[in-house]
Amino acid sequence: MAFHHAPAHGAHAGSSGPPTLAAWIAFALIFGLMLSDYLSRQVINAVFPFIKAQWSLSDTQLGSLVSIVAVTVGVFSFPVSVLADRFGRVLCVTIMAVLWGLATLLCGLAGSFTILLFARLLVGLGEAGYSSAGGAILLGAFPARLHATVMGAFLAASLFGSVLGVVLGGVLAASYGWRTAFVVVGAGGLLLALVFPLFVKERPDLTREAAARAREEAIALRDLPREILSARTAAWSYLGSGLQMFSVGAMLAWIPSFLNRHHGMPPAEAALAAGVLTLLAGIGMVLGGVLVDVVARRAARNRPLVVACYAFLSCVLFVLAFRYCTGTLQLLVIGAGMFLAGAHAGPTGAIATSVTSPRLHATVLATGTLANNIFGLAPGPVVTGLLADRFDLQTALGLVPLPSLLAAACFVMARRHHDRDVARIADAHPSSSIEALEEIA
Repeated sequence: MAFHHAPAHGAHAGSSGPPTLAAWIAFALIFGLMLSDYLSRQVINAVFPFIKAQWSLSDTQLGSLVSIVAVTVGVFSFPVSVLADRFGRVLCVTIMAVLWGLATLLCGLAGSFTILLFARLLVGLGEAGYSSAGGAILLGAFPARLHATVMGAFLAASLFGSVLGVVLGGVLAASYGWRTAFVVVGAGGLLLALVFPLFVKERPDLTREAAARAREEAIALRDLPREILSARTAAWSYLGSGLQMFSVGAMLAWIPSFLNRHHGMPPAEAALAAGVLTLLAGIGMVLGGVLVDVVARRAARNRPLVVACYAFLSCVLFVLAFRYCTGTLQLLVIGAGMFLAGAHAGPTGAIATSVTSPRLHATVLATGTLANNIFGLAPGPVVTGLLADRFDLQTALGLVPLPSLLAAACFVMARRHHDRDVARIADAHPSSSIEALEEIA
């Protein structure tokens, strides 16, 4: 059974009726690739103690090994997603997965910090655009009433992959050396990349003439920024999500080292404990999307306010944990903060795509990815490393959640523009206007 994803330029393909079995199979494969994506991205965090000792690296250098991936993803996600929208999302996803798998293998062969940094850059290049292309396929497969839930579950794979990356990386590095961790993760990603196109196909229903017409109707590149940013709700949501990801990126990168240094855990044990904390974040990401979908049934306009609460409360909990708590209580409060920290991710994508053209969903999600990486995931780890070099790691982790307060304010601003933007997109796309107007009511 192969799933053929909906046309990028059509109305919401999955906007009515229950999800099909083929849609769920596609979800499972796209979810699995997201796991592989973040296994490759986050396994580095578990091996920090090993490469720091072997190459005498500073915390700033360690942070750069994380940030280089986020920067590369942020820079290239937009152009890659534009290509995916125009020439085939399945093809682009397959190529990306092969590239990040090979790059992860290269990390295991690196003989110096410089080569490892270059290999990490290639990991980011491979992962650029994956979440947006994969997310766009899912948006076309599932009904709009489930978009926040499905996107939340899909993006939660990033945190579940982070858990596996940290735990598996720590165990393999402790038992077989840190290079083995990269080799195992890279090989698994390559295998999944080869399986994916066997079950998920490009849309065969488009003839050559129809495909050519779709490209002719595509929005010109010079008009993309205006088209995407004309929805103020989406623009404020992008910025809020990026700022919220600042603390998420910092925590994912540095919690294993924090547990190792400040709680005296050996690297393998610290990796396992960090995996549990990250797992809480993944569960929060799924349930955060479910809650927003429940709220949307009564008043879709209030979705950004729920997301603002996630950001504000996560900041409060992290500051309390790292500045005022110790011992077991500290770990419990960190866990509560992690549960809320990523809960905004799925709802943000659902909110942004609900106020923009269906033809641009991969590109719209890529804009969110760009914001997440440039404002959050890229600077978060390296700024934390700079602060840790100047003060100490616990002090640094007590400061990096503060941008979440600005994130909460951005989501409040998104709420102010929500109704106007939904009405505008409903007028522009009559085929989806009834559903959009029902969500407003």
